[in-house]
Amino acid sequence: MTRSQEDFCSKSQSVTRRSFLRQSAVASAVGVSAPYFVPSAALGGAGKRTGANDKLRIGLIGAGGMGRGNLASCVQYPDVVVTAVCDVWRERREGVVDMYPTAKPYHDFREMLQQDDLDGVIIATPPHWHCLIAIEACKAGKDLYLQKPMTLHVAESLAVREAVKRHNRICQIGTQIHASSNYRRVVEQIRSGGLGKVSVVRTFNVMNQGPKGLGNPPKSDPPTWLDWDLWMGPAPISPFNPLIVKSAYENCSFMKYSGGWTPGMAPHIVDLPFWALELGVPIRTSCTGGRYTIHDAGDSPDTQEVVWEFPGLTMTWSMSMVNSFGWDFGRGVTARRLGIYLHAVNGTLFANYGMHKIVPEGKFLKETQPPAQTLAASPGHEREWLDCIRSRKQPSCNVDYHYKIDLALILANLAMKVRRTIQFDAKTNQIVGDAEAAKLATPEYRAPWKFPAEYVS
Repeated sequence: MTRSQEDFCSKSQSVTRRSFLRQSAVASAVGVSAPYFVPSAALGGAGKRTGANDKLRIGLIGAGGMGRGNLASCVQYPDVVVTAVCDVWRERREGVVDMYPTAKPYHDFREMLQQDDLDGVIIATPPHWHCLIAIEACKAGKDLYLQKPMTLHVAESLAVREAVKRHNRICQIGTQIHASSNYRRVVEQIRSGGLGKVSVVRTFNVMNQGPKGLGNPPKSDPPTWLDWDLWMGPAPISPFNPLIVKSAYENCSFMKYSGGWTPGMAPHIVDLPFWALELGVPIRTSCTGGRYTIHDAGDSPDTQEVVWEFPGLTMTWSMSMVNSFGWDFGRGVTARRLGIYLHAVNGTLFANYGMHKIVPEGKFLKETQPPAQTLAASPGHEREWLDCIRSRKQPSCNVDYHYKIDLALILANLAMKVRRTIQFDAKTNQIVGDAEAAKLATPEYRAPWKFPAEYVS
């Protein structure tokens, strides 16, 4: 989240008796302190189908840079109108409302989700909020574009998947590189079979912040225009630090609110092998890493090495914030670099967001021509979501697809925390043979927020 408060507080101090009764009726369902809100579905306002000539009414929750970008990608189309903007950071919220005069401003996402003239919401808050807001959006009958990382805990990932299914919502996860032409050509190349069986995949994201990292700004009180308590929400409480709220980049250095740089970047990168090889949830996950070099205000790992085991295949992930050596993708000059290597019996394909190349294994590679293009071009990641709101067909990065990626990254962080390999049973959706890890799979939300356990079987 991120935005305003005085206007909301003055309004909510004069709650009518009727609205108070409505709010109290759902207190236990929402699991948070006042103000409470009645799901609009219960009032007959949700789930209305949009006609072919009607405009799609879109709202934004979390008005930072990524959310504003997603919103701009939607509103460029003439069949879209912005009707709501929510943030606990007043200046950010008001800045977006100034751009879209049709939008109503909201301080609290629960109030915004009760708005009748709202078909879909973009959820671009910090990651620790994703699960609760996504489930509340589903309950309110809104379709959702949910920024990555989808969630930060095993039970959260499963709960969001179940809520989307139970409430028949359309959900696109914000891994927009999935829409690229380059990724499509790699998927076609791997699935054509010319490279042969892929047995090892290596993925990485590296940069170099140096030992001082982001720095250590002096401790301070939260600014008056930011509702710090609501910003923290269900996550553990922390003293205010301006770096935590500055942008998604800085936020990745604070583990409890982001999960670190692995869930921050890997969803875009490991998406390609998951897609090309049609991978499921990893059988076993191992991870080592820690904060070895950087001394700043953050606490996320600056180094992480992950190994995932799938049937007949091993995939690795390397993350470094203190060395930007990128193999075929560059070296010698500090930069952010990322890549994917797919090692097959007949050759290796390596790729990043914008390019791919094949290195043959000598005489083993018989086919040198690119395969036929079988995957249609994407209309754009946000446009695909908008089209799916109308058609009621799930988009390409729906939760049934993406939760496997989400779980792989969550299990990596969990394996690093317990310092041992974690085994996961995809049939039962449970961690096997590790009581401590299984307990940590469900987060403990800060009171008065409650984890929506009813969405996890």
